[in-house]
Amino acid sequence: MFSDSNALRVALARFVSRSGAEAAFFVGIWGKAAYEFDGTAGEIALVIAALGISGLVGSGLAGTLVDRFDPKRVLIGAEIVFVPTALSLVWADSLTMLIVLSVLLGLVTAPTNTAIASFPPFLTDDPDRLAKMNSLVETSGMAALITGTAIGGALAKWVSIDAIFVFDAVTSIVALVVVLGVRLAAVDSDGEPVAERDSLRELREGIKFSFAHHRLRFYLLAGASVWTMFGLFSALEPLFFRDVLGEPPETIGFVNTVFGIGLVLGTWLVARLPGAARSARTVLVLVAANGLGAILYVGTARLPVVVAGGFVWAVMIGLFVPIVRTMLHVNSPRNMVGRVMGVSQMLGELGKLGPLTAAPALAAIFGVQQTLAGGGVLLAMAAFAFWRVASRLDETRTVPVTSVEAPVIAPHISEL
Repeated sequence: MFSDSNALRVALARFVSRSGAEAAFFVGIWGKAAYEFDGTAGEIALVIAALGISGLVGSGLAGTLVDRFDPKRVLIGAEIVFVPTALSLVWADSLTMLIVLSVLLGLVTAPTNTAIASFPPFLTDDPDRLAKMNSLVETSGMAALITGTAIGGALAKWVSIDAIFVFDAVTSIVALVVVLGVRLAAVDSDGEPVAERDSLRELREGIKFSFAHHRLRFYLLAGASVWTMFGLFSALEPLFFRDVLGEPPETIGFVNTVFGIGLVLGTWLVARLPGAARSARTVLVLVAANGLGAILYVGTARLPVVVAGGFVWAVMIGLFVPIVRTMLHVNSPRNMVGRVMGVSQMLGELGKLGPLTAAPALAAIFGVQQTLAGGGVLLAMAAFAFWRVASRLDETRTVPVTSVEAPVIAPHISEL
């Protein structure tokens, strides 16, 4: 059995790399679009859409690369390519150029996220250790949300917005060095020469397998439902603070810092939950809790309640993400892990992009606060609607097996 030093290296690489990425996104790209180029809401939405759509494509292709090579080599390659891409944003001198470069940034960022998400099954096949590794990796990622935005804000204030992109490039180099020392479990080759593989065919196989496998389909759609709620808030949350609460922009930063602390606490708690918590019903309870947490967050116009609600919701998200990822890992054969996680990342991007089109119209009809709270109600109701499905999955589960010798399209896997 591999030592935990491998998981610690992966978690550290995640923390360092994502610190740069969060600084670049929340302060660098948003700051450049809004303050240097005076972008409108629609123009900023185009930048976000460019990142999301290219990330969607990159996630799918990255999954095939993980299964073809391994997450370590994919992460190293992605971080190498990421460095010049991040630095190129320094020379973006117009909103159009920023959108074009954001497409490239989304393409090269996606493989790092998919590779990191795929690491744990390549370190161990023990479900308990998988849960702890996923908790550790996601805790480091959530902590990076706090440190990254703080560092990005400091650089923007005392150096320049462009300095953030240099910081992002440097963090990728550091993460690359950290992950070099990770030792993966031996994985048998399926015998097909790499040069003769068809990436699009492998991607289609990954999508087909992910949705044909009833357990994977359940956990993938559960994850996508929560990210759709996240996408709804990304479109309307600033308007909630401005129009409903009447608060200045810095309040958003303060509340999101508290939100980040909640995320860290939630992911940290996952490693301390009993094995029985890894179940389909637990996943649905957490989906419903995410809906209720969102309602608590926006249900009033009182800032203290909003802060408390945001913290509670963040803890629920923090609990949800590692548990769902662990369930995806234990239900995926080793040679499909990358593609399954690629599909998961793709669905997450789709979930976050979808509300960008409908949210403004719904807010115009029902109001910002009502639309956000209504999304929480629908999420909670959807969770309870699938309770019988989750119960059947839990009642028929067997001992998990993560096999390196599973066929490309496995007819059945022993599952949790």
